Amino acid sequence: MNHSTDARRPRSQYARAVAFRDLHDGPGPFVVPNPWDAGTARVLASFGFAALATTGAGLAHSLGRPDGANQVGRAELLANAAAIVDATGLPVTADLESGFGERPEDIAETIRLAAAAGLVGGSIEDSTGRDEDPVRPLGEAVERVVAAVEAAKGLDFPFTVTARAENFFQGRPDLDDTIRRLQAYEAAGADVLYAPALPDAEAIRAVCSAVSRPVNVLMGGALKLSVADLGALGVRRISTGSALSRAALGALTRAAREISEHGTFGFGADALPYAEANALLAAADPTAPVPTVPTVPSDDRESDPAP
Repeated sequence: MNHSTDARRPRSQYARAVAFRDLHDGPGPFVVPNPWDAGTARVLASFGFAALATTGAGLAHSLGRPDGANQVGRAELLANAAAIVDATGLPVTADLESGFGERPEDIAETIRLAAAAGLVGGSIEDSTGRDEDPVRPLGEAVERVVAAVEAAKGLDFPFTVTARAENFFQGRPDLDDTIRRLQAYEAAGADVLYAPALPDAEAIRAVCSAVSRPVNVLMGGALKLSVADLGALGVRRISTGSALSRAALGALTRAAREISEHGTFGFGADALPYAEANALLAAADPTAPVPTVPTVPSDDRESDPAP
């Protein structure tokens, strides 16, 4: 389902773009997990995922900033995306926020710059980053999707444009308006449609039934649905958003709390052994063979030569 024959084999951007596009037409849904740096990209690639996606929230948090407040600039986001692209031979699509600009021309430029960074796809959301009016008027949002699609068509490879309807994510649980928006984005030419934070299986089914383009669903939160469950609902692509980065933050905060409140260090029992972590990240060149992971006894952490 998610397995690539050789994640480290170098492929041209065109070949990666075609491979990513074709994943949406496969026999079942595929998972595109979200690393937040080169290291986590290599770790995820080692598990056989066929493609990766960046996470705006994961990047913001790694920079010590909140997400959703327009505090990460386009250059920073694309530099992070380029590092993730360079870390593996996999296709990478990016969370391009709301496109970095108020004019449709700004959205088009963001798509062109994303392509120049090595990306083969990107999402444009209809949020504003403003608390007082978090979601753009539909007409304005459609113009931005059109700009993204037209810019993508001007590239020399098939750049996959994902259009995001942010109602539920922004605390506006209006399924009818969400579907209306996704249908409008489909008509505007978006390749993939995405409404993060849909509340349940019935909402997911309704969205998938209302459009003909592939639908991406966000998982890793409260929804308890499997890949098979989502496929039965009509989902074609599954992303994890910031869930993996927040899982890592969760492990860090639990460890820090244990140390600060109890003066103990039991968290180390769940840590990835040093040799295994080193082996996962050892290949500086994505074309290099994946090294064999040395065996480290799980019950003998003193033999773990972590500095």
